[in-house]
Amino acid sequence: MLNMTSEEKTSQTSSPSPPSSSSPPPASHFIGRKEDIVQARRVTKLVNGSRDILVLYHQGELHAMDMRCYHSGGPLQQGDIEEFDGRMCIVCPWHKYKITLAEGEGLYQAVDDPTAKPLRTRWRSKGVKQRIHRVTEVNGDVYVTLNDCGESVESDTYQTERYRDVLLKNQPKPKPKK
Repeated sequence: MLNMTSEEKTSQTSSPSPPSSSSPPPASHFIGRKEDIVQARRVTKLVNGSRDILVLYHQGELHAMDMRCYHSGGPLQQGDIEEFDGRMCIVCPWHKYKITLAEGEGLYQAVDDPTAKPLRTRWRSKGVKQRIHRVTEVNGDVYVTLNDCGESVESDTYQTERYRDVLLKNQPKPKPKK
């Protein structure tokens, strides 16, 4: 995968679902029926026994990304979807980090000249921070192909067994029913 063309890179990292095909791509993982995902709006799934994925349906498109926010592991399935500078983003419920649905870029507001009054801000990209996965629909079924490009992405931190162990140990225990 190191010598991909720009078209192949776009295909590997873009998340909007391509048109239906007749068979699932090799190495793809079944997520569910499209109608069920559309109705639920968001579905989480442990894929390949090692990656927690969020698949969401928004404005007619399916998107897939790592489920935990790149910043500190916030549960993106609970985040709002908002538009910033013409780009659809999921907003992490923990610290309000904005992540583009299509590319996984972290967005922030920058001040060009801090001495100017009034301050003028612009949305800027921090670069790709959240791993985005490819979604494919086949005969009404939705599949995800994991983005396995060799480059590390910050959201990878929360995809380790070590992190899952810490997360599970720190979750509040359910109270016994009486």
